[in-house]
This record gives sequence, structure tokens and C-alpha cells, in this order.
Amino acid sequence: MTFAGVNYIAVVIAGLAGFGTGAAWYMILGRFWLAAVGKKKEDMDPSPTPFLIAIVANLVMAIMLAGVIGHLGEVNIKTGVISGALIWLGFVITTMGVNHAFEGAKTSLTLIDGGHWLAVLLVMGAVIGAFGI
Repeated sequence: MTFAGVNYIAVVIAGLAGFGTGAAWYMILGRFWLAAVGKKKEDMDPSPTPFLIAIVANLVMAIMLAGVIGHLGEVNIKTGVISGALIWLGFVITTMGVNHAFEGAKTSLTLIDGGHWLAVLLVMGAVIGAFGI
């Protein structure tokens, strides 16, 4: 299903796959992430709000990534993954690095969170590349 040149099925699948990637990432690295932010499991708020924000953010990220990939010409898994990696390098990890440096965050937090967003963008790029835009 495309509208205005965007395959919205690919975008929704990519957004949900990105969310799932994040869920798996933090299930595996949650203990280390808690230590990096200086919290205990009991300190975490059980509110669904962060999860809803994450789903919306992943969908927005997926549609923006689809727009970028669509401007590159040939749309395939390779261009999708490369686009995700370059966007991560040029915008995501650089922004996180600056913010974390000024916040005094531990390097481990930057590595965990930065790795998460790299994995998300690679998965999204692969999905969008596979489905097309």
C-alpha cells in the first residue's frame, strides 16, 4: 500500500521491527543499562507512557528513513542498511555523544544506547529496503 510514494506497510513493519529490536536489546542489556544510569529495577516507573512514545518515535523514524532511502535511487536491502548506518553515524551517535558528554553520562550508557539505535536503524533500513518504498 503506497500513498504519496511511500510504502506504509513497509514503514509500519519497519517501525514495529525497530521497537522489537529495542525490546530485545534492553532485555539482554537491561542490567548493564540500569547500572549505567545509576538505577535499580525497583526505581523504574511501570507506566506505559515511555513504551507508547517509543512506538511513535520508531514509526516516525521509519517514515523518515524511507524518505531518505527513496531519494537515493535504487531501493534494496543494501542501500537500506547503508542508509541506516550513515544516518546513525551522522546524526544519532553524534547527538547522543554530545548530550551524554555534557550530562556527564557514563561511556557505557552511550555505548548501550548508541548500539541500540544503530541496531534499530539497520533493521529498519533492511526492512524498508526489502519491501521497497
